[in-house]
This record gives sequence, C-alpha cells and structure tokens, in this order.
Amino acid sequence: MSPHIDLGPGAEFDRIRAIWRRLGERASDLGDDAHVLELDGRRLAVSTDASVEGTHFRVGWLQPFEIGWRAAVASLSDLAAVAADPRGVLVSVGVPRDWPEEHLSDLMEGVGEAAAEVGAKVWGGDLVRAELLMIDVVSVGVCEGEPVLRRGAQPGDGLWVTGKLGGCFVAVAAWNAGREPDWWARERFARPRPRVQEARWLRDRGAKALIDISDGLVGDAGHLAAASGVGIVIDVDHVPVHPSVEVSDIALVSGEEYELLVALPAEFDASAALEFSERFSLTLTRIGHVDGESGVRLVREGKRIWSPKGFEHF
Repeated sequence: MSPHIDLGPGAEFDRIRAIWRRLGERASDLGDDAHVLELDGRRLAVSTDASVEGTHFRVGWLQPFEIGWRAAVASLSDLAAVAADPRGVLVSVGVPRDWPEEHLSDLMEGVGEAAAEVGAKVWGGDLVRAELLMIDVVSVGVCEGEPVLRRGAQPGDGLWVTGKLGGCFVAVAAWNAGREPDWWARERFARPRPRVQEARWLRDRGAKALIDISDGLVGDAGHLAAASGVGIVIDVDHVPVHPSVEVSDIALVSGEEYELLVALPAEFDASAALEFSERFSLTLTRIGHVDGESGVRLVREGKRIWSPKGFEHF
C-alpha cells in the first residue's frame, strides 16, 4: 500500500507519482494540501507554492503588490484546506536584473498584507536573480483542532463549495485576448482570499474532507475522490457561477479560485449553509454528493455529461 494520498488523473500528477516512486521510503505522507506533523505535542501544517511569470501571471496584468498578494494566498490557501491557523511565511523571490527595486518592495508588501489578513507574519526568505519573476512561499500554521484532510469523504456525504466560480478564467481569457477584464473578474483574479476562518467553521460543523480549488473544480474533486477512495457526483446546474461568467461550464474548470470544496455530513443542510453565509458574507452551495463509485461524474438535468478539460501544466 502506498504511504501517500492518491491523486486524481492528469499529466502533472503522473509526474508527481513518478517522483514519489523514485523517492520511495525517503518520503511519506505526501499528497495533501499541506503536510501535518507533530512537534512537541502540537500539530504543525506546512505548505509551499510557487508562482512563476508566464505560467501563473504576466507582469503587465497585475501591479507588483497584487503579484505578491496572489503568491502568498496560493500557499496560505493550502493551510486553509487542512483547517490550520497560519502563523508565518517564508518567501523566496527570483527577479530579473532590470526589475525596478521599488517593485520588489511593493511585491513583498503584498505578501505581508495577505499574511497579515489571516494573522501571519513574514519570517524571512531568499532573494536571487532570475530570468523570469518567480515567487515561492512557504506557509506554516498550527492545527488547533483535528486537521481536515482530503481522505475523509464517505458515501452519503454532501459536497459543498464556498463562493462563486469562474471569475479567474474570465479575467485571464480577457488579458490573453488583449482586453482588460471587467472589474469583478479582475478583482477575483488579483485579490483572492484564503478561506482560513471559513475552514475552521466547517471543521467544527463536522467537515469530513477538504481541498482548495486551485486546479479547477472538476480536477480538485478528482483529487478528493481519489484520496478518499470514493466517487463524486456534481450537479452542474447547482454550481455557483461568478457574475462575470457568461458560459456556466467555465466555473467547472476555472483554476486558482482558492475557494473550498468540502464533504459534509448528510445532516448538514440549507439552514446551516445560511448560517455560514451570514457569518462570512460568502455563499456555501451544495453541488453534489459522495457515493461508493470512483472518480468524478457530472450530471446536468439528471443526465450524465462529459467533463470539460481545464488547464494542465504538462
């Protein structure tokens, strides 16, 4: 039996599985959003996430502050996905020789502001010259309660998602077409929020499994299904769509949303979701359920449909 959590399908994850095989016994407990370890009687959660110019963003799209903010949120969101409380971040930055010095300070201010919003500090990092702008953020947090991992979903659980999806896809599509996206889509891409408090609330209401949406709803549902050894059914008619989205299927594949996908007990109902929405000014929508099959199946108007293809690194 593998010591690691199973991942869903995809060329990127085939490469990760090959790395795991090569590492063998030199690695363990891989595959979750953050690694959880025991240290002096406390559970720590640690994650790292890299943002690379040309892959995750282009400099002309965003201000340096926003680039730093997004890079920090990408890592902090992994702590939210295990219901951990962030404490600090370490930041490695690679910058081109001709990048203005003040831009670097602006970028790090964005990192610091994103960290501060969830109670964390910047602890240090590294600075090097690089051909392209690159930011890698290591986030460290504490699990005050039980961490909520990907592997706990069970048949009969409801599948819920925070927020509304698709705005990031719309923003990137506009920039790639040479247009400036509308304000709502741009804001959704430039200033995502790590759902730290929301994750703790869901944990305290019995969340069985959590994952943040970085690879798109369908892709990350596949990871949750694989880790838990279950099947997931998503009713696409119920998937909440961002106001800037005109084609609803975009919400199924839009990446870097950093919302939470969560399996909750069957008794968690609309009244509990309303309590969540009133507490956080954020929607919580039931979009499907967990069953005893495998993989992810999409249905529309009660009929199964094929999954659209999202972004892949490889």
